[in-house]
Amino acid sequence: MAMVPMSGCTLELLDPKGSVGEQEKHLILIALGVMLLVVIPVIVLTLVFFWRYRETNTAATYSPKWSHSTKIEVVVWTIPVIIVVALAVMIWETTHKLDPYQPIEPVASEKAPIRVEVVALNWKWLFIYPDYHVATVNKLVLPVDTPVEFKITAESLMNAFFIPQLGSMVYAMSGMQTKLHLIANETGTYAGMSSAYSGPGFSDMHFKAHVTSQGDFDKWVKEAQAVPDTLDAPTYVKLEQPGTAAPVGIYANVMPGLFDAVVGKYMGPMDASSQGMRVSGNRAIDDIIAAANCRVDGQLDSRALLAQRPERDAGVQPAAQRALTE
Repeated sequence: MAMVPMSGCTLELLDPKGSVGEQEKHLILIALGVMLLVVIPVIVLTLVFFWRYRETNTAATYSPKWSHSTKIEVVVWTIPVIIVVALAVMIWETTHKLDPYQPIEPVASEKAPIRVEVVALNWKWLFIYPDYHVATVNKLVLPVDTPVEFKITAESLMNAFFIPQLGSMVYAMSGMQTKLHLIANETGTYAGMSSAYSGPGFSDMHFKAHVTSQGDFDKWVKEAQAVPDTLDAPTYVKLEQPGTAAPVGIYANVMPGLFDAVVGKYMGPMDASSQGMRVSGNRAIDDIIAAANCRVDGQLDSRALLAQRPERDAGVQPAAQRALTE
């Protein structure tokens, strides 16, 4: 009866649609089976002992002073040790094999990977296709049987990027970049989500991953490149404002370097000798910071932004610039 209300639920982790998800499913089932080698005998023997050594069974051996059995000690220690060693070896191998930073093996696909840059906003997902100069909000479109190379970051709050039927989950963190490699081997629409709580809009932070044929994907790219909406610095500043239940959006002519600018904009201007830090003068970063600093009560002041452009083009910091954290 307990299964009846759960009949409409789907176990997406156990219904993978890509090679990474398939390998993770096998890992879960094998680990579960190995651990059940201990659990099932223990449950069975517990019931057997209850029955055999019940008070009314006078035929059972009564040993009130019993305290040790070498045979039992060997069994209860040797079997768990063997299981732990087997699991350790298996997990060691699969941890390296399924490392999300590792590209998809050529055996899985001979196609060149497509690049998708993911920005976790509050509370929506921004997907940038740098090779096609288009971007989407809360909609991910991928070609089937093609490796996908994700670069992931966050605008502010930490999130976790996860498409259960395709594979691994990877965190998105502000000022940092993580990676994920996935592949979808079947066309369809799969649920994507943030699997780490990130505030009041967390429950709306989900998207659909549409896996299409290569022809349909190419057609979608051409249609996306023809949309009138562009994603430049002022548009991004408006987009990154917190909001829930954001509609699906498509942008063309995405500003070059936008993803790197989102990663590096909180680092502050540094000199070129500071390894790992952004170098002052990065146009994309400066444009985003300038647009953010021209907000008035949360709204972008376009006139102030335009007034600053000559100074920024000349490499001079605008005199009236407010702090980004404001």
